[in-house]
Amino acid sequence: MFEANLALLLVFAALMLIGTPIAVALGVGGAVGILLGLDVFALGTLGTNTYNGIAKYPLIAIPLFILTGMIFERSGVAGRLVGFAQACIGPRRGGLALVAILVCLIMGGMSGSGPADAAAVATVMIPSMLRAGYPKPFSASVIAASASTAIVIPPSIALIVYAVMVPGTDLRALFAAGVIPGLLVGLAVAIPTVMLSRRNNFGEAEVAERPPFWPSLWDALPGLMAPVIILGGLRSGLFTPTETAVVAVFYGLLVGTVLYRTMGWRDIYRVLVESAKISAVLMLIVSLAGIFAWAGSTMGAFRLAAEALLTVSDSQWIILLLVMGLLLLAGMVLDGVSIYLITLPLLIPIVTAFEWSFVWFGILMAMNIAIGQFTPPVAVNLMVTAKVASVPIESTFRWVGWILLSMITALGLIIAFPEIALWLPRVLGYRIT
Repeated sequence: MFEANLALLLVFAALMLIGTPIAVALGVGGAVGILLGLDVFALGTLGTNTYNGIAKYPLIAIPLFILTGMIFERSGVAGRLVGFAQACIGPRRGGLALVAILVCLIMGGMSGSGPADAAAVATVMIPSMLRAGYPKPFSASVIAASASTAIVIPPSIALIVYAVMVPGTDLRALFAAGVIPGLLVGLAVAIPTVMLSRRNNFGEAEVAERPPFWPSLWDALPGLMAPVIILGGLRSGLFTPTETAVVAVFYGLLVGTVLYRTMGWRDIYRVLVESAKISAVLMLIVSLAGIFAWAGSTMGAFRLAAEALLTVSDSQWIILLLVMGLLLLAGMVLDGVSIYLITLPLLIPIVTAFEWSFVWFGILMAMNIAIGQFTPPVAVNLMVTAKVASVPIESTFRWVGWILLSMITALGLIIAFPEIALWLPRVLGYRIT
């Protein structure tokens, strides 16, 4: 059985190293493990496990929130939010960069996807920041880091996957737990952004005129109401998370077609097609990860790996820091959903052994992955913003380092003070496991 467990992990790792798509690597690695560890007849479970991987009601929310994010991106919400953010922040050194951060935070409460958030805000903000005197690499770095908050701030697609994979975890508690850490991450991006802007005299050409507050608020109000509807529906118990996603899609269509009138039938068709493509890729990864997870758990591969990791030290803090380091490295090369699918079967026994809160640990994972989304070599958010800005990704590295250090500090605060994440779900009366 040891040889089969080793083959399971080695085949998966080898396929990943040669550039095989993550879904194929998970499926083939699981199939090889089943073949060597069990018998050829056990391969008959492949179809069942593939189906079971996605036959979970909460997962319906994923394609719906993806569709919600794309609808708000196409409906012109981002541009109106920029006007409102400028009215709030006003003309100041580094002000336009702060506007970009604030818009990313609000957009993250609609899409739940870092790359989608990055693309929408970068398209609107980078031309304005360039005219105001901000270098393209700096602008791309700030927006990429700010957009990573979408994986922490509800509704986060990755947190939905986490709640599905960890039995007994209340998704509403996870969403509530992500609010304050998400804002803390936004603050962690804002501090070095303002300091670097002032030190390097960025934004000297910013427009001194402040947009009128109330007209800007009225214009942006339909977009601002989206997070309120999502979180308010969950808090009131009026909707389940999946039903909230349906309501969010309907509201987004209402905003784009009736209130703003920026979307026609052709635009609706395009967002349906594009969101279906993205959802299909994610669901394929989730379904084939079911084979990998079943093989690893049945043959004991994840249990043995967890036991080996626990032998490194008796201190829970050393183990936690080691796990955080591994997750950070994974976040540099993999997307958030894949990291949850691959690592959670290994990490659940460790969390259980130390009696950590699964809600708190889920937020730590999300923050780690958020950092990884703009940390080279892959840095999916940074790839998106660099492409929009038409600059090589290497040119952003000098700015990324300062923001990265600040976000790691924010992560350290959540590790040292778990109540930062757990206070809000506790006050709201959600069950914290």
